Amino acid sequence: MPTVWIIGDSTVEDNTPPFRGWGWALPRYVREGVTVRNHALSGRSSRSFREEGLFAPVEQGMTAGDLLLIQFGHNDEKDDERHTDPDTTYPEHLWRYCETAFSRDAQPVLITPVSRRFFVGGGSMLYTHGEYPRAMRKLAEEKQIPLCDLKKDSRELYLSLGEEKTAELFVRLAPGENPDFPEGHDDKTHFNAVGADTICRLVVKELRRYPVCAAFLKEGHE
Repeated sequence: MPTVWIIGDSTVEDNTPPFRGWGWALPRYVREGVTVRNHALSGRSSRSFREEGLFAPVEQGMTAGDLLLIQFGHNDEKDDERHTDPDTTYPEHLWRYCETAFSRDAQPVLITPVSRRFFVGGGSMLYTHGEYPRAMRKLAEEKQIPLCDLKKDSRELYLSLGEEKTAELFVRLAPGENPDFPEGHDDKTHFNAVGADTICRLVVKELRRYPVCAAFLKEGHE
């Protein structure tokens, strides 16, 4: 049975409601007989995901004909335990994941980190994630690996929707609505179920550009 494996961070993981990552929504878009195994986990970088042993079950389970979706970048610029350099260690870690997939006759796909919701005056947005998206694009081009430029696509989506409509895709909680956030919460990174599905459809649209990826998806279903 062909399998789509997903590795990444909180913007990808299944998570606990009201938080959802886009990987949670992917099973509804794959064709019958395809299994989705989402191993993405909150707070992980391209480095820490492997160092913590989280890639081991993926590495062991991946077989010929599978698909490996790789999205890191949200946490790679953070503390010493997770940090990678966009010009050196970040693409090195990404390439190691790709090499593992290739060694098992599976197909890796690189996915740039989804944009954060940082609007500024005049309806414009700040760029987020620094040089990491650029570094991933460069690696994909050099190694001829399928790329889903989710950073670009999500940013364009948010700008087209505007600040208020974009906010409806993210977790927003009123004071007292959730015991974990007694004073309320206005998240600019993490999606609700509607947002996760919306972002997943961007990923699916990008995957359809590559025949090797489109073969895993339902016909004409986005």
